[in-house]
Amino acid sequence: MRARAWFGRIPGSARASRRASAALAVILLALALAATASSWYQSRMINLSTASMATGDAYREARYLATAQKTELLYAYVSGRSQEERDRHAEIGRQLVVALQDLREMPGNEEIAVTQETTGKPAMQGDMPGMPGMGEEMPAMPGMQASDEPAMTAPSPGVPVTDRAVAAGLLGQQQRYLGLSDEFFDLLDSHDTPAVASLLQREINPLIEQIDHELHQVSAQHYEMNMTQAREMTKASTMLQVGTPLVFGVGLVLFALLTMITRSHRRNIQTQARQDALTGLPNRISFHESGQQALRDAAKTGVQPTMLVLDLDGFKDVNDSLGHYYGDQLLIEVGKRLRTVVRAQDVTARLGGDEFAVLLVAQGAEEGTQIARRITTALHAPFLIEDVTLDIEASIGIATAERDQNVVALIRHADTAMYLAKEHKLGYTHYDGDHDKNTASRLGLLGALRRALDAEEIVLHYQPKIALDTGEMSGVEALARWQHPTRGLLSPAEFIPVLESTTLGHRFTAHVLAQALAQTRRWLDEGIRLPVAVNVSTRCLLDERFPDTVARLLAGSNVPGELLCVEITENTVMADPTMTISILRRLRELGAKIAIDDFGTGYSSMTYLKMLPVDELKIDRSFVGDMTADASNVVLVQSAVDLGHNLGLAVVAEGVEDIPTLEMLRGLGCDIAQGYYFARPLPADQVTALMKHPRTKGSLKLRT
Repeated sequence: MRARAWFGRIPGSARASRRASAALAVILLALALAATASSWYQSRMINLSTASMATGDAYREARYLATAQKTELLYAYVSGRSQEERDRHAEIGRQLVVALQDLREMPGNEEIAVTQETTGKPAMQGDMPGMPGMGEEMPAMPGMQASDEPAMTAPSPGVPVTDRAVAAGLLGQQQRYLGLSDEFFDLLDSHDTPAVASLLQREINPLIEQIDHELHQVSAQHYEMNMTQAREMTKASTMLQVGTPLVFGVGLVLFALLTMITRSHRRNIQTQARQDALTGLPNRISFHESGQQALRDAAKTGVQPTMLVLDLDGFKDVNDSLGHYYGDQLLIEVGKRLRTVVRAQDVTARLGGDEFAVLLVAQGAEEGTQIARRITTALHAPFLIEDVTLDIEASIGIATAERDQNVVALIRHADTAMYLAKEHKLGYTHYDGDHDKNTASRLGLLGALRRALDAEEIVLHYQPKIALDTGEMSGVEALARWQHPTRGLLSPAEFIPVLESTTLGHRFTAHVLAQALAQTRRWLDEGIRLPVAVNVSTRCLLDERFPDTVARLLAGSNVPGELLCVEITENTVMADPTMTISILRRLRELGAKIAIDDFGTGYSSMTYLKMLPVDELKIDRSFVGDMTADASNVVLVQSAVDLGHNLGLAVVAEGVEDIPTLEMLRGLGCDIAQGYYFARPLPADQVTALMKHPRTKGSLKLRT
């Protein structure tokens, strides 16, 4: 009774309780609204950051193309030649136009505003910290002094414009530049040096610098936007962390739950910034930070870290044939296997695409080799993705840090070793200083090859092909040689591999075709009808313009298409079967014959082989040369002969060097043979003399 009376004397106690409940409800509602607003804000910042990063990457790529475009123009001006540089310049210009068009149409660009600062000179060095490749110094174009400042047409400082508007403006400038560059090359072709220099100084140089400057400015601003957004997200997370404990006193249970949600959300934000969304592995940014820390620790302990960079071989085929879903699932499984072969303190990351990296903390080159072997073994086991079994391999580059080396150089060394391993199919290899020297040597060789094509140093020798039933010369194979001014006659093995990896191979192939067809025309004029075979690279069979090139050369030389045989390899076919079949059919429409060279050394599908418009199978010399010593090779050659005949094809055996091999090929029913037994590759005049020799009367009699 006393207690009831005491509570009854407290004025408005029930009202105060209701007010407290209402206040608690308001606080909880405010907290919920605050959490929702914070979550929305941070999600929006993530979306903006992602969009800005994608756009910034696209602008950086555009700037790389602009720089390459400028370099080609400079090289054309310095060298005084224009056609090859003009073609390369035009291709780079086309790529830049496509890149700017993509930027103009990129979704979300209208929601991202940047402010172009047009005062001050464009920074050519040290563009953005942590952005390799943007700080390279480019040479000034002739006629542009270091103090010259490009005339800008962008908005005044502080005026916001959308990326769409910037891209549209740059596209207009690029199209104007392409028009000027056409005028430049025309003047260069006419050897009007004063006019060329004047055009460079008055219009081209300022326009180039303007495009480069604007691309640099907008790339830098996107980078700054990313940094600002990251700071804003960190600041928002910190405010939530500090404010949450104050709210705990109002409702411990409810606020504890809210805090768990908030902390989880914050962790997700921080994780997303440093984690690959697909595999859950650290991303390139996180890996870069881990590498920096490992190098700092190495400075104290003296034990340098080792880095492995690996690229999946054949991953593009998985994406192209099965779709990106299977490719993504494969990357996830590869990430899981990589985690199983390293220690907990080591770092496994996905750098992008199908490229992964492993940082071995305080472990040297020997441990790097062991881990590379373990990775190779782990990846050799088949991957089961739903109902599909996939086999994949990797090329691994290994680099151990040197004293006072930075993480960018260490990654570059591992990258260099990885590309060497991929090129030579080594599986894995360690970096050494000669790799960079080899790269410089390859670049020098490419430059020398360009000059060799201009100086007509590439010559052709012709190896006879003999019909085994008549003994007559049924044709010749054109083989390129380099008549080097100081090293003498060089075989294809010394320069063809370099050509295969560059677009110079297109020009080289066209050059060889032109020489071969010109010689065929000379033989026709002398009454000699002799088909000529020319080897064609993978790059040409993936170029839709190649049949047009062949058609033009046939018409220019006035040679019937049936006197040209295009030789390809199995690996060329399998690079892109659909495209290859289309190109070969267009060549057949010109009358050209098609031969599969080095048959048996590659991997080809019988289905594609049946679909190909092929006339000949050429059995590789590695099988033919050992027929007399290895019975299994006889079986393989017999199988190839039977396969070719069943498909209605002629069968050619390469590498015939003695009578026993020749007789065995006759017995197996082989149609045509070539090799040192008959003749080595000969200059054209010797082939002509051989065909006109009165003893042979236009044929080579086989020795018996």
